[in-house]
Parts: sequence; C-alpha cells; structure tokens
Amino acid sequence: MHIHREGFLIIGLTTIVIAILVGIVNFLFPIPNIFHFVFYILSAAIFIWTISFFRVPHRAVPNLKDVAYSSADGTVVVVEEVYEPEYFEGKRIQVSVFMSPFNVHVNWYPMEGEVVYTKYHPGKFLIANHPKSSTENERNTIVVKDKSGREVLVRQIAGMMARRIICFTKAGDPAALGEEFGLIRFGSRVDFFLPLDAEVSVKLGESVKGNKTVIARFQK
Repeated sequence: MHIHREGFLIIGLTTIVIAILVGIVNFLFPIPNIFHFVFYILSAAIFIWTISFFRVPHRAVPNLKDVAYSSADGTVVVVEEVYEPEYFEGKRIQVSVFMSPFNVHVNWYPMEGEVVYTKYHPGKFLIANHPKSSTENERNTIVVKDKSGREVLVRQIAGMMARRIICFTKAGDPAALGEEFGLIRFGSRVDFFLPLDAEVSVKLGESVKGNKTVIARFQK
C-alpha cells in the first residue's frame, strides 16, 4: 500500500492547519484539561482519516477472462436495465457502486482493452446515491473496449462531499487490469453500463472491491 500522489498537498495542508491550531489552543489554554484531550483526539482522527483516504492498496487482479471487475471499492446501490443516452444511445445494464468517505477512492480499469471515449461533464453536487446524480451531477465518463469488441462505460460521479473528479486517461490509451485511471475526492459513486447479455455477478447491498470483485461475466 502507498499514498496517492494526489493526496500529498492535502495531507501537507492538513498537517500545517492542525499544527497551527494546536499552537493556538496551547497558547490560549496553557493549563492541560479535558478540552486538550478531546481536541488532540479529534485532530489525530482527522489526520489519520486524511492519510487513509488517499491510500492505494496493492492488489493482484485474478486472471479471469470474459469478465468485468469493479473499478471501485464500495457498496452496490443500483442493478437495473436503463437507457444510456451519452454514448450507447440504447439500453444497457447499470450497476452502481457508492463509495463512502472511508472507502478507497482510486478507480481502476474494469477490463483489458482500449479507452475509446472520455468526456467530462460539469454539474450539480447531489448526494451520490440520488437517482438523478448519474445524469445531473459533475461526472466523467470513459468507455473501455476489449479485443472482442465488447464495451463497458464507466462513469465517475461527484457527490455532496466530492468536489474534484480526477481522470488520468484519454481516448486511445491502453486499458490494463490493475492500473488506475482516476480518483474521486471525498465520497462519490461509480456507474457501470454493461451489455444487455452480460450476467451481473453482484447484488444490491453487496460490498465490492476494485480489482477484486467481478461485477459481470460476458457471453463468450
């Protein structure tokens, strides 16, 4: 496990702010009391959480064929057939994973192939599990196409706390299992749009892990 480079600045600023607040508290209240104890505990919790948020676990991806893995850690909140208007302009199976502030927030490619489409959309910051967040919130879409011509659309969606979507990939880039394509800061959601003949391997309420959990199996 390591700390993501996108977290270095925030962790540094958090450290400085906490150090300043500790100095102010000790200056204003030089005699130790219960307030100091509570303040130190809260400060340590915030510092540890900030570091934890940007953790990147090292995971070996199981070598399975004809499957799509989850790109994110979290909880499955949607499994249904929907109309996807942005890229496919047709019906697809949607699987959505809600990422709490305590989940790993790195996003990995769901399968081997090539990135054939990317697009960023500005938008609102509705709570990530809101039904309209997939179409109205700030979001970023990528589509990965494998060697068999199967395409999976992955959409990073901002939530009430998530104020920055980071995507490192562009159309034409290779998509490799185990490699990250982006990151969402502070609570969010990832939607997957799969072929109609795909067999969904997860259910509502299930906890999933990026690079580990198979969310769907494709027809061969």
